[in-house]
Parts: sequence; structure tokens; C-alpha cells
Amino acid sequence: MKVVLLEDLPGKGRAGDIKEVNKGYAKNFLLPRGLAMVATPTVIKQGEARLEREKLEGSVDRDKLVELAQQIEGREINLKARMGVGERLFGSITAADVAEELSRAIDSVIDKKKIDMDKPLHQAGSYEIGVKLAGDLKPQITLVIEEEKETETEKKAEKKKEKGKKKEEEKD
Repeated sequence: MKVVLLEDLPGKGRAGDIKEVNKGYAKNFLLPRGLAMVATPTVIKQGEARLEREKLEGSVDRDKLVELAQQIEGREINLKARMGVGERLFGSITAADVAEELSRAIDSVIDKKKIDMDKPLHQAGSYEIGVKLAGDLKPQITLVIEEEKETETEKKAEKKKEKGKKKEEEKD
């Protein structure tokens, strides 16, 4: 059975490809999930038109991603965290923390899924981390995890106390 793929499928093909697949695979998997459509002449023409539109949009998006990659490349991100014994963190630094700080540094939103970290970081130090923007665009940043000074933690504790006092005053 000939189908037109609507999304990229690993091992099968890319969106817009016309593929010959087993009838059961098409009817039970691809078609119900909206991953493909039966290849009729009108569907093929629609797919070709959609591919042309996506190429035009992709070229504009690609330029923006290249510009963003140039902003990110080589940037150093400093994070402060509370430390325990042996430079070990209380808690961890996750991809979400890195994405938030990087977004703040470049004034552009970076999704946490784009940060290439295998697992959360639990040690202080310097790390090279990739940011997946597109297939071949993967700028590297340097993440430096430092110890948070006691004064900073004390300030946070004071703010919590002040909030608690304000709540008590509001109750009275």
C-alpha cells in the first residue's frame, strides 16, 4: 500500500516521502495516528505543496537559528548552588536550570529539551554542554557551578522571615 508520510519516521522516511508499506502497518498504525495518508494524486500534490512551503519557512527559520547559535557559542554560564562536603551540591543542576539561565543571558527563550545533558549535575566545577538547535547546529556553552556564598543564603532566609511576618500582620 502506498502512503505519503506526514511526519518523519525513523527507519521509514521523512515527511512528504511516498513509501510502499504493508497494508496492516498502514491501516493499524500509520493512518490512525495521523502519521501518513493513503497516496492518491490529490494527496501527493498537497504533500508537494506543503514541502515547498516548509522549505521556504525553513530557510527563514534556519537563518534565525544560525544567528542564535552565534550568540550562544562559547558563552559561559555561571550558576551558584549550595555545597556540601567535597564540592557536592545540595540538590542538582538540571537542564531546566541551565535553559533558564541561558535564556536570561541571551534574551531569547531556550527550551530545556534543547540542552544536551545526560543527567543532572551534582558536583561543582566547569562543564561543556551542547545546545541542540537544529540537526547540524549544536553550539557549545561552558557551565560553571560555584558555591553560593553564605550571605546570599542568609538574605534568602531573611526574605522568608519577612514574608512570614507580613502574613502574620495580615492575619491580625
